[in-house]
Amino acid sequence: MTMQETITAPTEQIPFGDLYVSDLNPRTVFSPEGIKALAENIRQLGLIQNLAGLRDETGKVGIVAGGRRLRALETLQDDPRFATVSVKIAPDQATAAVWASSENHQREQPHPADEIREYGAMAERGVPAPSIALAFGVNEQHVYRRLKLASLPVSVLDALKAGDITLSNAAAFTISEDEANTLSVLEHVRGEGYSDHRIKQMLKPDSVGQTDRRAVYVGLEAYQAEGGRVTGDLFAEQTYLDDVSLLNELFAKKLEADADAMKAEGWKWAEALSETYVGYYELEERKVSRIYREEGELSEEDSARYDELAASEVLDDAGAEELAALEATLAGQWSDKQKSVAGVLIYVGQSGVLKTYEGLVLKEDKAAAIDAGVLSKSDHASTGAPKSPISQKLRDDLGRIARGARQHAALRDPDLLIDLLAYQLSHALRWNNPLGIATTEVPNWPSTEAEGYALDERLTANPPRNMWEAKDLGASFRAFRKKGPEHVRGELARFLAAQYGGGCEPLVAMIDKETQPRIREVWTPNAANFFSRVAGSYLNELWRDLLDLSEGHPTATTFAKLKKAEKVAKLEALLAGDTDLRQAHGITEAQAAKIDAWLPEGME
Repeated sequence: MTMQETITAPTEQIPFGDLYVSDLNPRTVFSPEGIKALAENIRQLGLIQNLAGLRDETGKVGIVAGGRRLRALETLQDDPRFATVSVKIAPDQATAAVWASSENHQREQPHPADEIREYGAMAERGVPAPSIALAFGVNEQHVYRRLKLASLPVSVLDALKAGDITLSNAAAFTISEDEANTLSVLEHVRGEGYSDHRIKQMLKPDSVGQTDRRAVYVGLEAYQAEGGRVTGDLFAEQTYLDDVSLLNELFAKKLEADADAMKAEGWKWAEALSETYVGYYELEERKVSRIYREEGELSEEDSARYDELAASEVLDDAGAEELAALEATLAGQWSDKQKSVAGVLIYVGQSGVLKTYEGLVLKEDKAAAIDAGVLSKSDHASTGAPKSPISQKLRDDLGRIARGARQHAALRDPDLLIDLLAYQLSHALRWNNPLGIATTEVPNWPSTEAEGYALDERLTANPPRNMWEAKDLGASFRAFRKKGPEHVRGELARFLAAQYGGGCEPLVAMIDKETQPRIREVWTPNAANFFSRVAGSYLNELWRDLLDLSEGHPTATTFAKLKKAEKVAKLEALLAGDTDLRQAHGITEAQAAKIDAWLPEGME
């Protein structure tokens, strides 16, 4: 059979009930939404392209090309226009198979860039979006999104057509209203594989999204009422606030207004903070005391009702409101007397909701609060014990060193670290977490830097690589995996060791027993990291203790008369293992072992 004969095959009007999708039809997966859109297109415009099929031995026709159209026509059988359908009839099965294969392979889906331009051209000619959707058999939302892209500069669509940016990258450019910046960013990112999020950041470096806590707290309407500009992102259903300085101003004003409202309620003071969270450390730094609401009491009848409501699994609105009122009574309330000597810290959380820290008594108000009977005197009386010669800052450094020694030792047992990780992840250990994973840095480096301190370099070298500008994280990850399981395990072990912070005392003791940390293995006391940071009297006592001397021993009295720098130098040499110095003072093996193992208080 010639191609000419195939082309001139007859077209017949076939009753719809005699049509079915042939097994030769290669398309088997269809979108219900697409069929629905196509049906509406056919209802409005008619069947523009005929179906093609092969008549079987029963006289029915199996459709080999036009399966989607047939399914769309099935939904239109309430319309008499489509009771019969124009079908091009193949003379034999071989021709039908060629038709089926040819239509499927020659069906060319338009490139998104071409589709965008075509939709844009139709819209410029005045064709409404619903009509465009009908013409192309797509839904209206698809058309609106494409029309938004049609407003992009020609260079962006050219880059999309060339494959230099993705369709989602192009969508990211729609948030920009500055064409010069759009083109500048385009040249920077084309062909480089940048994420949509990063492109948006480059296009709107000074904007914030509507989910930003400041935007949520101030409110989009209030921001716009003050003249604030916004940009919509149709593709991410996001709105960007462009006047960040105005937003910050409105944020600060509203926060101060809320603070004033708290003072109007009777609090002695109310301070607005810019932080997203206020923890106990803030109270510690401010040296404030806390008081609490005066507890409420429920009558016997109310108590019984509270128990009944609380035990109920399902409450209607009235029941829920009643329960809330009883809970509020139980929670108590602030008395005027309490408010007169206490204050409030207010701040806006990450979600944009106003938070308060109430009942805070400043140091200068404590006496008045005690006199008013709302604050008890401290039960912590002075013990009369002498002040420790080791300052808090030095104590912190010594603690870091001790922790570093534990991390150093933990590297000897990678399996233990991995087991610890699994244990922590599968148990809610809260503040007893042995590993500082996903919380904060676990510090192991004193302020004196490396003076007398040397950790395994795996704890101090090769920090995590900055992947901010990485072009292809997939390629980077593949390269990482190709280094082999030993490398991966080593990387995991060293980062887990750097996160080891201890946990509760029994757990620390158990880990120490297995890893045997030795602080003096990584740290040697010297002038910079210890001796110059304590008083001369402490050095005198240490010298006598290490050498087993009485206070009146000539070696002890001679040492006590030295200048502090000289004392520091002698102790540094003694702890460093100076052979001549030790021989001069007749240091025994037992004394040498004691000196080599010595640690300041709190580091044992």
